Amino acid sequence: MTFIRKVEAYRPNDSACHGRSGVTPRTAPIFGPGGHAYVYLCYGLHMMLNIVADKDGVGAAVLIRSCSPVTGLETIQERRGQKIDKPLLLNGPGKVGQALGLSTQWSHHPLYSPGGLEVLDGGEDVEKVLVGPRVGIDYALPEHVNALWRFAIANTPWISAPKNTLKPLTSTHSS
Repeated sequence: MTFIRKVEAYRPNDSACHGRSGVTPRTAPIFGPGGHAYVYLCYGLHMMLNIVADKDGVGAAVLIRSCSPVTGLETIQERRGQKIDKPLLLNGPGKVGQALGLSTQWSHHPLYSPGGLEVLDGGEDVEKVLVGPRVGIDYALPEHVNALWRFAIANTPWISAPKNTLKPLTSTHSS
């Protein structure tokens, strides 16, 4: 089990969203009902976990960028091929996919159903959230590249780079 520490949002009409070109065999899961998994292969190497984030037919998701381990550390280390317990273990979306043993077969899976892959309320009181622009979407329109749609839990080492572009949420909304 892991805690989610950093995510990125991808919305309808977003030039960085996989749903931007409509439904294809690869993108069909992102157009499914909210709360289901959308897992895709990135660069032919990394399995990327997303949570579908809107109603059926819309095409929005949240990419899980980093996590911290809670239980199952030995399994995570084995899958990652690293006997460490440091943030390097889960500080990137491809690392998360590998640590969780994901494949595209998890797409469409309801993440609110017990067993296998599921998302639960962490029960933690999160006092501070960081926000910043998303990463690795240079192909997108400038307003989408610069949108503050990357979110991280403050005061944890278990977040992926770049950390220097993340700022406290409250400072980005003050007048």
